[in-house]
Amino acid sequence: MKPSTLEEAAALTQKFTTRPGNDELLRLYGLYKQATEGDNETERPGGFDFKAAAKYSSWLAFKGKSKAEAAELYIELVEKLSEKYL
Repeated sequence: MKPSTLEEAAALTQKFTTRPGNDELLRLYGLYKQATEGDNETERPGGFDFKAAAKYSSWLAFKGKSKAEAAELYIELVEKLSEKYL
């Protein structure tokens, strides 16, 4: 199944029968946040919250991409991952 919108792609990830790897999940997170909120303007998480720091860095990696471009990349990634995890 090929998702055509960000919402369809996000819904498709909920149907994965196997959990994607951490790198794949972080890439999905970063692209989704960039596509829905734009550039990351939040403060970097401090302390020992490594999960939040990884998510922050993943989102920051897509800084400068337009919401439309990030959405397109997200949809492409979900399509690729669906072949592996559905």
